[in-house]
Amino acid sequence: MQYKESNLLGAPFRGGSLAWASPTQLLLPLGSRVALTDLKLSESNTLPGQHSGYVARMAVSPDGTLMLSVDTKGRALLFNVRRRRLLHRLRFKGPVSAIKFSPDGSMFAAGVGKLVQVWRTPGYRRQFCAFHLLKTFVAQDTVTCLDWSPDNDWIIAGTRDLVCKLFCVHRLPAYHPVTLSGHRDPIVGVYFTKDDSSLNSVTGAYSVSRDGALFHWQFQQASPEVLASLEALAAGGSEEPEVVADTVRIAGSKTNGTNFSKDDADDDFTVVLNPEDEENVNKGKKRKMRLIEKARKKKLRRKREEAEDEGKATTTLDEETPGSGEEAVVTGKQEQDVSEQQERGFVDPLKAELQERKLSCSRLDKGRWELSKKHFFLQKTSVTSCSYHPRLNLLVAGFATGTFGLYQLPEFTCLHLLSISRDKITSAAFNETGNWLAFGCAKLGQLLVWEWRSETYVLKQQGHYFDVNCVAYSPDSQLLATGADDNKLKVWNNSTGFCFVTFTEHTNAVTAVLFLSGNRAVVSASLDGTVRAFDLMRYRNFRTFTTPAPTQFISLAADQSGEVICAGSLDTFQIYVWSMKTGRLLDMLSGHDGPVYGLAFSPTDELLASSSWDKSVRLWDVFKGKGGIETFSHTHEVLALAYRPDGKQLACSTLDGSIHLWDPLEGVLTFTIEGRRDIAGGRLMSDRRTAANSSSGKAFNTIAYTADGRYLLAGGTSKYICLYDVSEQVLLRRFQISYDMSLDGVRDMLNSKNMTDAGPLDMIDDDDSDDERFDFMGKGQGLPGTAKKNTRTSVRTKCLQISPTGRSWAAATCEGVLVFSMDDDLIFDPTDLDVDVTPEFIEEAMLNKQHARAVVLSLRLKEISIIRRSIEAVPLNDISTVARFIPLTYLGTLLGAINGFLESTPHLEFLLEWCQEICVAHGRAILAKNKQLLPLLRSLQKSLTRLHEDLSSVCSANQYLLQYVCSAPAVAPDLPQLRLTSQ
Repeated sequence: MQYKESNLLGAPFRGGSLAWASPTQLLLPLGSRVALTDLKLSESNTLPGQHSGYVARMAVSPDGTLMLSVDTKGRALLFNVRRRRLLHRLRFKGPVSAIKFSPDGSMFAAGVGKLVQVWRTPGYRRQFCAFHLLKTFVAQDTVTCLDWSPDNDWIIAGTRDLVCKLFCVHRLPAYHPVTLSGHRDPIVGVYFTKDDSSLNSVTGAYSVSRDGALFHWQFQQASPEVLASLEALAAGGSEEPEVVADTVRIAGSKTNGTNFSKDDADDDFTVVLNPEDEENVNKGKKRKMRLIEKARKKKLRRKREEAEDEGKATTTLDEETPGSGEEAVVTGKQEQDVSEQQERGFVDPLKAELQERKLSCSRLDKGRWELSKKHFFLQKTSVTSCSYHPRLNLLVAGFATGTFGLYQLPEFTCLHLLSISRDKITSAAFNETGNWLAFGCAKLGQLLVWEWRSETYVLKQQGHYFDVNCVAYSPDSQLLATGADDNKLKVWNNSTGFCFVTFTEHTNAVTAVLFLSGNRAVVSASLDGTVRAFDLMRYRNFRTFTTPAPTQFISLAADQSGEVICAGSLDTFQIYVWSMKTGRLLDMLSGHDGPVYGLAFSPTDELLASSSWDKSVRLWDVFKGKGGIETFSHTHEVLALAYRPDGKQLACSTLDGSIHLWDPLEGVLTFTIEGRRDIAGGRLMSDRRTAANSSSGKAFNTIAYTADGRYLLAGGTSKYICLYDVSEQVLLRRFQISYDMSLDGVRDMLNSKNMTDAGPLDMIDDDDSDDERFDFMGKGQGLPGTAKKNTRTSVRTKCLQISPTGRSWAAATCEGVLVFSMDDDLIFDPTDLDVDVTPEFIEEAMLNKQHARAVVLSLRLKEISIIRRSIEAVPLNDISTVARFIPLTYLGTLLGAINGFLESTPHLEFLLEWCQEICVAHGRAILAKNKQLLPLLRSLQKSLTRLHEDLSSVCSANQYLLQYVCSAPAVAPDLPQLRLTSQ
């Protein structure tokens, strides 16, 4: 039973940044996981790998291949998005507030506290250390945002001390730091602007503050004499030029590079950095720097003389220069030898490239930065998120009131101003083309994708706001229904991962849900005292079952035909029976002395089994009206029960952590599985004992049989889900549902350093925290009218369901609905391999036109690319012959491969011919293996239906166009001919 985690459903957006991997693929954080949503194919999948905390920041490389995600503790994961593989792990030394790749993708910058770190991107060369720290810059306060220049040489960073700083990746001579100040609130976003005529020319920058101010900074390049002298100094050919100290101004409209007072800076939003002004302000510091520079030149001159005497090249590395902590001067001889050393393997290729870029680096610190315009959003609220599209020159700003504005720059023309949420917008992002906007609201768990040109929604998704209580599969395993504490019932498409309908008729938490036969209706039970049936064809509530006295329902069951509905109560300890056709209450079964937490109909007999906290399991004959016919007593409270698919075994889990297996026909206890040690693991924050000695949570709250009845899944208040072999009563595997350290019960050992006199540090409420997840996880805690309890969410599994086909199963956990599917990659059959099952033999068979042999060998090798080539190499007239030679064991592999090819191949008729010949040649075998091939056949049918719908619309439009063209009048004769006939 090789299962792997494939998807996460029902999880809300809990904060973090959004990122686009391509114009139609959106990456969004879902707690400690990252989901990839393809808006073109309408599919959503979860990337492998999980963080140990909530994902806070994400960045995607310019080509969309690599994605770097960082959690709240500074732990980063690097993914290959296209192959959906986890590549590397990295841990920063603090929380990361901003992260972004360079325009060429060779580096990425991260804001870690007051530091701006520049790292080399892994994957571009073979190396032992995947991540390499290239540069570290220091700011005066916490970095909030950053951006790269188009030429990959400069980084602009916004900080909490209301300023923007410019940092150069290279070590430049006579470098002076640049600071742009004038804002009155922390910076939310900062972006470079470039010249349209030159792709890599920086013309200025935009900065957005939290108070709703947008500043447009313009940059004027320094004089050619200054730039020429700087190039000469970088090449090492001359001493410090006199022109370098001419002017370095960052000025507003009034100061013009002169000395200014504090009031002038506040009025004009201006900072002036002039070497002459610095010398006047601090002469002692200037004199000291001049002495250091003189000693450095003297030392450099001595090294050059010694090197000339010996006939060697001279280099000076890592020498300090006034105004910069990290600068180097490389002689011209070294630049000539870089290529030779690189061929010998002595020079790092990336460092050599950086040295080449250094000579052509633009000097943004030598010139004039001027505040051109000041704009204000005038929304009477703070800016919570923003995004900028450099090609279209568009800026989107999200506000705390749930409103967003789209502005055209530099005119600052408001294109749209709409309200999309009741709470603040925590994240906003443009896609690559700039047509779609993605918004996220953490408090409501909303995700929206909006097309601003047509003013339409591309995607509107909202997961369950609170914990998911129940989950159920449809009879064909294509749909998945979930109920949660937010009073909502959602129905999901299992193959795409999207929710297509939400029912909100319940007024209290939904505790149980099931599908009726035929996939046309879903039934749910709630604590509001009602059981409701919903029509999946018209999407409406067509039946509501109630009781004479108000009660709360916690369990639900239906017979095989769907004519009888039974529900167990929490407070009256009774079982209520209704008729689906009439909606009338047929019977009330009494006999339990505790809440009825488990109900299940026998798959073969007309018997109803119920479990309760009164330490008993009862069998009822509902149809004959005999009431309880047998009772199975236990020594502890019964928490859950499940029937084996053949109806010959009944499993019950008790509070002591045991699973009792009964024979319902004979009424005999056959086996007992001791699972107390298997489910143990994880220590709560409030536990006084270790995880091994603690008695809390060591019981199974939910159990489920697999489709063949050979295995049993069990879960409870633990981080593990256990898989047992029923015949041997042994544990086969444990699935860990979460690695998020912010959840209670994930850690096995607690750190004593986090314990204080007031309790654990993680349970102390921090009022100054801006983290959205504290607000999200604190909702719903405590009684109405009381203060919010400082509790943490515990890791647990509330419900388990296995699909009827047996290829997947779902678990309702505290993070959402985890879907585990069969991992076909882990299935290895050595009998299918031979010395001739190689790509070379397959190529030889295709060259010799042995198409049947080539297809069979490719199916045995199970390489998708080779299977596609071998199938497409078959001539159209030989498809029927080759289809007859396909072994029955490879029909599933062939159908799955054809289903995958339909999405990207232009040979649609060719593949349809393959499908037809397979059905003709192996129709009886497909009917005999219906249970195994049913998921593949339904997926193939869905793909063909989608292609038919797309082509039908195109064909209809072409048909109407051809009719219009044919109905048009004939071409008129030439004008000279008309004149001749008239004459």
